[in-house]
Amino acid sequence: MNRYGQCRVNSAVLHGVEAIPVDVEVAVTTGMPAFNVVGMVDAAVQESRERVKTAIKASGFSMPGERVLVSLAPSSIRKSGSGFDLPIAVGILVATGQVDPELAHENLFAGELSLEGAVRPVNGLLAYALCARDYGLALVCSSEADGLVAIEGLRQRGLRAIGDLRNGTFCDFGGRYASACEVDRDYGDVAGNDMAKRALQIAAAGRHGLLMMGPPGSGKTMLASRLPSIMPPLSEDEKLEAALIHSVAGEAIGRILGGQRPYRAPHHSASAAGLIGGGSPVRPGEISLAHRGVLFLDELPEFKPSVLQQMRQPIESGRVCITRAEGNVVFPSEFMLIAAANPCRCGFYGDDDRECTCTVKQVRDYQNRIGGPLMDRIDMHIDVRRVPPSKVMSSSGGISSAELRVGVLKGREYASWRTEHDNAVRTTKELVASCRLSDDDARFFEGVASANSMSGRSIVRTLSVARTIADMEQRRNVERADLCEALGFRLRDGVGS
Repeated sequence: MNRYGQCRVNSAVLHGVEAIPVDVEVAVTTGMPAFNVVGMVDAAVQESRERVKTAIKASGFSMPGERVLVSLAPSSIRKSGSGFDLPIAVGILVATGQVDPELAHENLFAGELSLEGAVRPVNGLLAYALCARDYGLALVCSSEADGLVAIEGLRQRGLRAIGDLRNGTFCDFGGRYASACEVDRDYGDVAGNDMAKRALQIAAAGRHGLLMMGPPGSGKTMLASRLPSIMPPLSEDEKLEAALIHSVAGEAIGRILGGQRPYRAPHHSASAAGLIGGGSPVRPGEISLAHRGVLFLDELPEFKPSVLQQMRQPIESGRVCITRAEGNVVFPSEFMLIAAANPCRCGFYGDDDRECTCTVKQVRDYQNRIGGPLMDRIDMHIDVRRVPPSKVMSSSGGISSAELRVGVLKGREYASWRTEHDNAVRTTKELVASCRLSDDDARFFEGVASANSMSGRSIVRTLSVARTIADMEQRRNVERADLCEALGFRLRDGVGS
């Protein structure tokens, strides 16, 4: 092959939870020695020049002393990250005739290079894998990558170091599958709090949001952390959706691929970018990492009000759209919101054993930090009391996760059967119709809603909870008892009211 040549290598760039194909075009020409990378690239891509040069020399190849120009196309898309190291190196080696040119035709390359020439994994390999499959290419990445599983129709080739390209030696991933994960937290470990467990069971059955309010030490965090133990495992499609987001964010995906639903519990100091998503490059936030799982916000009033209010739209739509100068990035965010809060700043308003030191205005101001619009979007509100010492010391913690999961699965299965025979609920009218309320029960509910000045959204969400309760009892009609229980979870009459 001529000493001077050109080459095009397949790669991709992450955009949201997708990998967009990128052509890595390499030209080695005569002229003053130079190594330039163009195509709307960021600093990390520019730095790849030094890594690539050193890695090529360390692997026993020769780095051309002529002019090297690398163009990442299309140039209208911003390129970021270190994943272009490997495709740039392959392009240079093919253009200079040092490796088989066929390597550039059938593979999609993504990987970072060490100075010794070893190939390192990069974030978002699952997104790269799906991109390669869609375009009929094999994915070539680090053999140490742990963010990959066997995907039908995709060939995966592991590469230890670029020196292995000399003989075209690849490692076989062997189709990695994650095994089922054991849930290590059980509601049987939590003494008392039967009403809270019932509320969490209903929330899990109907995918409802829940706010628990109570003094410190009442068990709010323990109750929330065990919620995944009563939720059904992820379906195959849900596994891929959730794992894709975690892969892009550089998070471990083993437990998700094992079927366990995500559980995220960010600290109340989280920024808007950390909770909602953002940054440069744009990264998914906690609400997207909780997709198909649980987002637990402990000490809810301690979050910045401006950050909390940005959750309102994603809660309604199940997606978050982040707008930047170069375009919009959309992340899915269908999650169950479970929140916990103290009733006041000292934490003991309404407590049976400790006297609250806050004034009425301080209590009201503290709870108002959550904001009425966000509160209106949380389906269920409950008060959690501290458990008496005698119950804490007892050997039995009460109802277990296995028992609660039976009711959750029963409700979800019946709801699935019901929607097959009735129209799917998409509007308020269809929800009301699915409840099949009697005339007396409809008048009763209207009277309660009017007496408590319930908003339209509050009415709809209360009916939705009542529909879930009826599903758990496998009833086509929502009865007065279901309405009363749902109203009890909506109209708080205890601590902090």
